[in-house]
Amino acid sequence: MSRTLQPVRGTQDLLPAAMRRHRAVVETARLQALRFGYEEIATPIFEFTEVFKRPIGETTDIVMKEMYSFADKGGEEVTLRPENTAGVVRAVIANGLTQSLPLRFFYQGPMFRYERPQKGRFRQFHQIGVELIGIKEPQGDVEVIALGAEILRSLGVLDRVELQINTLGDAASRQTYRDALVKYFTQHASKLSEDSRARLERNPLRILDSKDEGDRRVIEHAPEFFKYLNEESIKFFASVGIGLQDLGIKYKENFRLVRGLDYYTHTAFEFVTTELGSQGAVLAGGRYDGLMGVMGGPETPGVGWAAGIERLALMIAEPAGRPRPVALIPIGEAGEKRALVLAQELRRAGFAVDLGYSGNLKKHMQRANKANACAAVILGEDELKRGVAAVRDLDAGTQSEVPLAALKDRLAAFRG
Repeated sequence: MSRTLQPVRGTQDLLPAAMRRHRAVVETARLQALRFGYEEIATPIFEFTEVFKRPIGETTDIVMKEMYSFADKGGEEVTLRPENTAGVVRAVIANGLTQSLPLRFFYQGPMFRYERPQKGRFRQFHQIGVELIGIKEPQGDVEVIALGAEILRSLGVLDRVELQINTLGDAASRQTYRDALVKYFTQHASKLSEDSRARLERNPLRILDSKDEGDRRVIEHAPEFFKYLNEESIKFFASVGIGLQDLGIKYKENFRLVRGLDYYTHTAFEFVTTELGSQGAVLAGGRYDGLMGVMGGPETPGVGWAAGIERLALMIAEPAGRPRPVALIPIGEAGEKRALVLAQELRRAGFAVDLGYSGNLKKHMQRANKANACAAVILGEDELKRGVAAVRDLDAGTQSEVPLAALKDRLAAFRG
């Protein structure tokens, strides 16, 4: 087969079985989000490059290595969205929604990053996510974590993940910790990887995310963030923990869990699993009180998370397939004409219908069995002349004649 007929590396076709899992994740998340008061929002899948470049950070791996950026035919620099928080915040600013705080949004859709494909992660991947904008209190952090936990519970995976939380403190605590990290890592720079040495100057917190084995040995003895928190930050983090305990949500404190961008403050969290290899985070987020200001809007608090649909889809139970149909089996020209109208009537009445257009009775029945039909309605010339149809229960193996006028009532037991 020609290479051009294969999907591009890092992309995939979502065939019906995979799409059922995908849809189950999205619909479950949407339902729970609505119950928490989160309304769905959709932003463009591409934005002006600056929408992502400024808030994500020009020196991050996402911006430097992973964004799909290009000049459109008008010469504008645009980027396929690598994440959606920046797009949602841009939409809030552009539409003047900061006058209507607080805002609760749910979203779902494709994201794009040029990175090494791995289990449950693609170059075109899909996410669900929520953003709570305008709530500065720690109860906001508890709310979005609780929503994430409820979605995972509804998907049947909550008992197979672990919630890890950390605090990044307020801006003052973060700067104090940053200075301590720079001092420590500078002393051990010769033992760091090339990437981490580059991060030392521009974004030292990102070193804590490194998977390089040599880096991990250095990180093991790095200063702990918690020791550099001021009283306000400690109080905020304690309130989040108390709120989670009140809701019965189990968690583990992980003081190596970071968000490396400057606009993140206070709570960072991840729901992680051991079922998906090294990339164990299935839902992750944090508080981003500085983001709105970075993007040119008024200083406004925010907190949210995103979750990979592909990763969650690998963990959930197999969703139910399509409802078992009623098979209409027309015999002859008169039967085909009547079947076309009857199929429309039955579908409008709530039945799933499989309609064949040609073939003898044997082939029609083979098709009905392949479609896993629960019943077959045989419309032969003789039956139609008498105003009846032959209805065969394909599970019980029984067959009876039913007046066409009473067909919907007779088939009620087979409605999907």
